[in-house]
Amino acid sequence: MLLAQQFRNAILARYPEGTEELALFAMAASFFGFLHATLAFTPQLVNVYSQSRSTLRLCFRFVLRVGLVLTVPLVWLGWTAGGAAFVSAVFNIEGDALGTVTAYLRILLPLLVVDGMRHCLTGLLIQAERTGTVTLLNILYLAMVLLVLLTGFAMGAPAMVTVGLSQLLPALVSLVLLAWMFRRHYRLPIGGPSKPLTHAELFRFFWPVALTSVMFALSRPVIFFFASRTPDAVVLIAALRIAFDFSLIFCNPVNQFRHLFVTFGMADLKGLRRFLIRILSVIFALMLIVALTPLHRVIFSDLLGVEGEVLETAGQAFLVLCLVPLAMGLRNYFHGLSLVNRTTGRMGIGSLVRISSIVLACWLLQTLGWLDGRTGAFLLFLGFLAEAITVMLYTRLSRK
Repeated sequence: MLLAQQFRNAILARYPEGTEELALFAMAASFFGFLHATLAFTPQLVNVYSQSRSTLRLCFRFVLRVGLVLTVPLVWLGWTAGGAAFVSAVFNIEGDALGTVTAYLRILLPLLVVDGMRHCLTGLLIQAERTGTVTLLNILYLAMVLLVLLTGFAMGAPAMVTVGLSQLLPALVSLVLLAWMFRRHYRLPIGGPSKPLTHAELFRFFWPVALTSVMFALSRPVIFFFASRTPDAVVLIAALRIAFDFSLIFCNPVNQFRHLFVTFGMADLKGLRRFLIRILSVIFALMLIVALTPLHRVIFSDLLGVEGEVLETAGQAFLVLCLVPLAMGLRNYFHGLSLVNRTTGRMGIGSLVRISSIVLACWLLQTLGWLDGRTGAFLLFLGFLAEAITVMLYTRLSRK
């Protein structure tokens, strides 16, 4: 799924105004990603609560309503003068650039409902132990993304249309295939829920993890907000997007570590710590190899099509981003403890501390004129470190 984003960046970079196209899509994706992140834990929600036909239907209705509610602010941003003025104020853009960003938001609008339903069906297939099917459908999704991107670019379609449809069309096809696989393979778990399920209970489960996901999605838009007010805003935002997106390939495995606690519990905490340290060491070493050798130029320039100042700035940012998995690993260790002990409230508090730290540091760097590729990347590390320390202190003080 992360490779799909790399392909989008590569196609955008190959358009005549590639740097500007990358920056504008980064701005639109910031708004969309902020809302879309709310749905990140939907597979876990339906996996936990869908134990009978009635609870399954209730979960579907709950996620559908969440998707429709999330659509409302996107409609305001993409279709109203007030929304456009807000976008203009946030990223300091106007004219054609503003029109492109709001057009992206209009194209992406249906995805909030479509992806909500996709996440539901994915969670149910995982519950039915059809993880191989989910992987196969993800590979097919990636192939469809690449096909739409190459077709749109070859036909000379505007970047906005090519990239927007590369997200919407594969998602719609994926939803149809997921629904077919669900009808074909899904069976309800043996037994039923121990008590009736309500929307209130679903919401109590949903809002803390949604807050954590939203704060994660907000990290980059906050940095882009302040970066848009620097002298070389377009170059800086485009370079940071390239570096941030590519670093996610290395960071994403670290995010999965929290699930090991849920699966294996506290049976061998020392073993889990040793495993985490080994994984982090490998990831850190791989990122350093890419950052300190010509390999990052091969990836960013030859594969993604980035050149000139954007290439240099992205390389500098990626070197600093090598620190991010280390902070994320520390955070996810204590997130895992919180999940096992059902003390997830501290996760939400930690995510608020992360965003507050990034905002304060961004403002300080932008005021001093020090916000560039290196410091912009360091802000991401600083935010995760602040979050990790917050959750760690809560855990130490409560001894859970």
